Amino acid sequence: MHRDLSTPPTDLRTMNFEFPISELPAVMRGPRVERRRALVGGSAFWGTLIEEGPDAGRLQLDDGRVLDAQALTYLPPVNPSKIIAVHISYSSRSYETRQKSKPTESPTYFTKPPTSLNGHGGQILKPADCQYLNYEGEYAVVIGKTCRNVTPDEAWDYIEGFCPALDMGLQNFRDTDQGSMLRVKGADTLLPIGPGLVRGVNLFEQTLRTYVNGLVVQEAHIGDETIWGPHYVIADLARHITLVAGDVILMGTPCHSRSVDPGDVVECEITGLGRVAGTVVEIAAPRASALGVGHQPTDTAEVRRVALGFDERVPDRFKQNLADARKSKKG
Repeated sequence: MHRDLSTPPTDLRTMNFEFPISELPAVMRGPRVERRRALVGGSAFWGTLIEEGPDAGRLQLDDGRVLDAQALTYLPPVNPSKIIAVHISYSSRSYETRQKSKPTESPTYFTKPPTSLNGHGGQILKPADCQYLNYEGEYAVVIGKTCRNVTPDEAWDYIEGFCPALDMGLQNFRDTDQGSMLRVKGADTLLPIGPGLVRGVNLFEQTLRTYVNGLVVQEAHIGDETIWGPHYVIADLARHITLVAGDVILMGTPCHSRSVDPGDVVECEITGLGRVAGTVVEIAAPRASALGVGHQPTDTAEVRRVALGFDERVPDRFKQNLADARKSKKG
């Protein structure tokens, strides 16, 4: 049974991650507020999703206009100076890849350039010379104000909100970029995020689900699987790195990250936060690649180890759903 964080604070201290919280932070207490950035008439506008009343589900722009939220094109609701990602922060992912519930003694990180950002409903580009493009459904933590040298308990006050995100990866570059992950995770369009930036939702009572062509291929209850919460990660990073308003921290993915193909629709839904989607589109290989410039995409045992994962260590339903998702596209 999942934990109920509306119960007395003593129950919060049973959360199974580093530095359990004793009370629900303000950023996770209601009311729920969701901010979105939309294209209207060719211009970008911020607005707030209406939560109640006859216009519930519509977007009220800051200039007062109320629009059909479903009919809009959304831009990423963030403008980061940097994007930092945790390698592994879910117990099921650690078990699949490391065969233990905690991957390392403390979290490890990589970065993605801001040019990897992509809006909800956008195209996720897969170059023709890359075989493996893996999905990873995640939630993103967005920093609200300058943060440096804080404790885990203090870190909550520096969070503006949370977003669903897809941390996509071109695994054929893993041989050369294993340490930096630069081209694996940093290529253009590989970070769909949004559609909104949400606060006032109890993150640890939410469930993350990733879909391929409408079928669930990843699922985790965030409170049950978290190894290091966002407060721990922020405090760790801010020991040496100044985080500023708009910066994004990606909090890792559960088990069963697998490759997708052109035409696949990939979505990450987090209950209480929303659902972000992108469609995989094939593009031509870069022109410089044909001239032998740089390290070429490879298909080695190490590449396949990460791209294909360990099917014997993940739930059967995820494997079956992914197989069905691939068949449904062919059909």
